[in-house]
Amino acid sequence: MKTLLALICALLFGAAAQAAGLECIVPSKPGGAMDLTCKLAQKGLYGLREAPDPPPSDMHITYLPGGIGAVAWHSLVSGRRTEPNTLVAFSGGSLLNLAQGKFGKVKSSDVRWVAALGADYGMIAVRADSPYKTLRDLVAALQANPQKVLIGVSGTIGSQDWLKMALLARTSGIDPKALRFVALEGGGEAFTAMHANYVHVVSGDASEASLYAASGNTRVLAVLSEQRLPGVLANVPTAREQGFDVVWPIIRGVWMGPHASDAEYRQWVAYFDRVLASPQFAQMRAASGLYPFGLTGDALAVYIKKAVDDYGRRAAELGLVR
Repeated sequence: MKTLLALICALLFGAAAQAAGLECIVPSKPGGAMDLTCKLAQKGLYGLREAPDPPPSDMHITYLPGGIGAVAWHSLVSGRRTEPNTLVAFSGGSLLNLAQGKFGKVKSSDVRWVAALGADYGMIAVRADSPYKTLRDLVAALQANPQKVLIGVSGTIGSQDWLKMALLARTSGIDPKALRFVALEGGGEAFTAMHANYVHVVSGDASEASLYAASGNTRVLAVLSEQRLPGVLANVPTAREQGFDVVWPIIRGVWMGPHASDAEYRQWVAYFDRVLASPQFAQMRAASGLYPFGLTGDALAVYIKKAVDDYGRRAAELGLVR
């Protein structure tokens, strides 16, 4: 019932938003990496304002949390299919949810994939005053008594944040079912819960951690990348460096409704082709804690289909596909 009410509110809100101009929907609460994605798109498009044939100006950002992206997905696919100036942020977690059937009986081809704006990676973080100084400290505590450590994740069982910790546990000889997870709505809420000492650990994303680590109240124990990451997290070791072979890359970008016209879709692809080619955008992306990765249009749609298929196989191996 709550999901249905949220969807009805989303559809009503969307009618007002459509009249207001260009919109980027964040399918979570404020403060997480989805929020960051829309803000990066906003900045990138604003950078084209003085160029010939600029995109619609004054993009505004709205928030439609619920169902770890399901409310935003169904809002566009069910009730706002033809809107030409509405974009929705997505991540690898969105694709994982699609693969597991968490958005219902839908396919990646049910929407139009516009642009991938950058890459992100998983990470594991604690409060700056946590007794866990390294990833090995945390794993030792989980091995000793996993019930004593509360782990904040965006989503429930099978979400990408859950899977990151599940893979870490499995490589350490710990049954993932023994871990204590607290399901939260988005990375911003997870970090807020950790700083309030509601949870002890956050399994999240490097871009989110960059925002909090810079303030000095967060300690990132590991990044789940092949090599160390530049920028704010440059001194954070990878999980592999610490003896745990877990790598989790994440794509971030935007999509639009399925029944926007081909001309409207191609226009948005062209806008983001120009954004991605801009040296200024590369600086914006780095400042947002993201790393180079850019695809648009048909090439992105092909990548998305393969990624969803790959996630589906991995989820099936863990018994997570509905």
